[in-house]
Amino acid sequence: MIEFLPKEVADGLAKARLKAATKKTRLRVQSGDELIPLLRLTSTHFAIAKDVAPRLRGLVDIYDGARHLYQALVVATSFDGDAVVFEFKRNTATADGPALDFAPEDNTPVALLPSH
Repeated sequence: MIEFLPKEVADGLAKARLKAATKKTRLRVQSGDELIPLLRLTSTHFAIAKDVAPRLRGLVDIYDGARHLYQALVVATSFDGDAVVFEFKRNTATADGPALDFAPEDNTPVALLPSH
């Protein structure tokens, strides 16, 4: 049915759909001090809107709200309609805690109970 609409109306609908998709997502990519909303995120790539897309290349951080998900090396690969697709060269999930600098013992207690 969209093929029967005038080009201006179809373009307006596409822009409104893109704006709604960026408003409801919590996924963001951070490059330097700039936070950019993601349109989609997969295991191999992510996409951002073409009109807000800076020249991203290199190390970026991906967040879901305030939670840090990934640190990745990216390169722009293609345009998909009104989106720019960036592929991951490296995509590393962030750890919840600091890295251990020792080998844990097998008989280490899980929790300590108070003595009364």
